[in-house]
Amino acid sequence: MRFQAGNPILADNCAIEEKHPLLPHEKQALRFVCRHLVIGLAASCGFCAAILASDLAGLRGLIMGSQQPWLSLGLLFFGLFITFGSVALGISLMALGRDRDR
Repeated sequence: MRFQAGNPILADNCAIEEKHPLLPHEKQALRFVCRHLVIGLAASCGFCAAILASDLAGLRGLIMGSQQPWLSLGLLFFGLFITFGSVALGISLMALGRDRDR
């Protein structure tokens, strides 16, 4: 069966969606989220570098002594990125209401 864009049955099931440009408020929201995720990424890179530089709890020795240090580094970085990115985005979202209250 060939899908056709003009088919009303398929339009109801959202099988075929036409491409729509983002609206201005959607672009603004996407920029807001991306900006704060980049802030979280930078913070997680800094914290990961600080952990490795200071050899906190012997983590650098454990990671570099393992058979696959890139896997350990990736897991450490990914966990920190998720944590710091979520914190940065959460703080910024909660602070939005504070600007309106003033």
